[in-house]
Amino acid sequence: MSLDFLSVAPVVAITVAVVLLLMVDVQWSPGSKWWAAAAVLGIGGGTVASAIQWATHRGVEGGSYFSDMIFIDGFSAFAGLIVFPISGLALIAAWPLARSLGRRGAEFVTLVLVASAGAHLMAAAANLIVLFIALEIFSISLYVLAGFTRKRPDSDEAALKYFLLGALASAIFLYGVALVFAGTGRTSIAAIGQFLDGTLIFRPGILLAGIALIISGLAFKVAAVPFHAWAPDVYQGAPSGVTGFMAATAKVAGFAALARLLTTAFEARVSDWAMPVAALSAASVVVGVLLALAQSDLKRMLAYSSVSHAGFILIALVGLGGIEAMWFYLATYAVAVVGSFAVVAVVAGPASGRVALTDFAGLGRRSPWLAGGMTLMLLSMGGIPLTAGFVGKVAAFRVAIDAGYLWLVIVGLVAAVAGLFFYLRVIVLMYMQSPTPEAETAIDAPRGSLLVVGVAAAVTVGLGVAPWPLLTWLRDALPL
Repeated sequence: MSLDFLSVAPVVAITVAVVLLLMVDVQWSPGSKWWAAAAVLGIGGGTVASAIQWATHRGVEGGSYFSDMIFIDGFSAFAGLIVFPISGLALIAAWPLARSLGRRGAEFVTLVLVASAGAHLMAAAANLIVLFIALEIFSISLYVLAGFTRKRPDSDEAALKYFLLGALASAIFLYGVALVFAGTGRTSIAAIGQFLDGTLIFRPGILLAGIALIISGLAFKVAAVPFHAWAPDVYQGAPSGVTGFMAATAKVAGFAALARLLTTAFEARVSDWAMPVAALSAASVVVGVLLALAQSDLKRMLAYSSVSHAGFILIALVGLGGIEAMWFYLATYAVAVVGSFAVVAVVAGPASGRVALTDFAGLGRRSPWLAGGMTLMLLSMGGIPLTAGFVGKVAAFRVAIDAGYLWLVIVGLVAAVAGLFFYLRVIVLMYMQSPTPEAETAIDAPRGSLLVVGVAAAVTVGLGVAPWPLLTWLRDALPL
């Protein structure tokens, strides 16, 4: 058995931080300062370990360790460089929520750390069994976070819906794993790819059914149509302080796992899965945009926006050469969505559920910094030039054109133009409408939230104006 403890170093760092956090908090109850120290230890350790992985494995062939259970390559390393910093930003934005929970704040921080470890492990899993375990670690943490406040019925409802539908999706995924094993006799992701590349299968029905079920299970995690029904209710019911973390990490983890499987395990069957993935993509961008147009609640609008963005990211996966475009889109979208929900948490309260669009009326007058940051992130999600979202969409469209899916690019372009309406509607409310009488006072935003919004805005503009250094970097973030 080949061992390389660097391959599990990010997860070990998180585990050590979680154990210390819980043991010290139970014994001495030191309060929120200790929670912050443990979070810095875990997230900082995970980020540093991922950076070391990237420095040692970028541009060189990676490997699998612990009996072919864990990959260490540029792909898994870059996933850590997204997941852990995003988790840190999300925790900073959610800190008012964590402190308001009292003693339960330690549990809240623990769940965020555990979810981040599960998300990274999904990208580093070299075996379908490990991938399923990582998926459950990540998902169960999110189920609990969705209903963590326990003060609103809609929060409990969101957690229950997320749990029931998520359990169904996990069962579908696991059944797909069983069918793939039945068709190939392997659960190692690399071994499945080698088997399919060198074996002619005359009756691939069981294998294709397994691939379809695995794609369906992961499509639920990224909220792609028709597996998106949970997203608006969960986004609306979950505390605003944690919704950005849920939205960002679910996309990164789900797409990392999906990309690894499609390009490593099922590369030889690309002719079988490419068109269904393209169909999922087209349905997601169209349905997401159309339903977002009809929303009067900002969190539901951002949920359907997330559905459409899942479709745009899927556009990058219709061809085998779209990993760089996928990573760029994921990185920039994750930062923008965390920043957007940081603004929502300040305006509506970190434990809030429903957030009417009218709550943002006059925000440009009440808090120019929050309104400016929110404007930049909404413009990026809409794909306006000189923002990172525009570069991400162009990169995804180029992959689809190279793969021969011009019709999909046309659908994406039309949907992107239509989607500008609901983003611009929020901007108009912030700058061209007067605030309601009960919301006339200026907003005193926490410094942590302002920091998160500032970082998100800077990344959005910086990568929109100068994307090439990151795009060049991403040439080394390919799966083994």
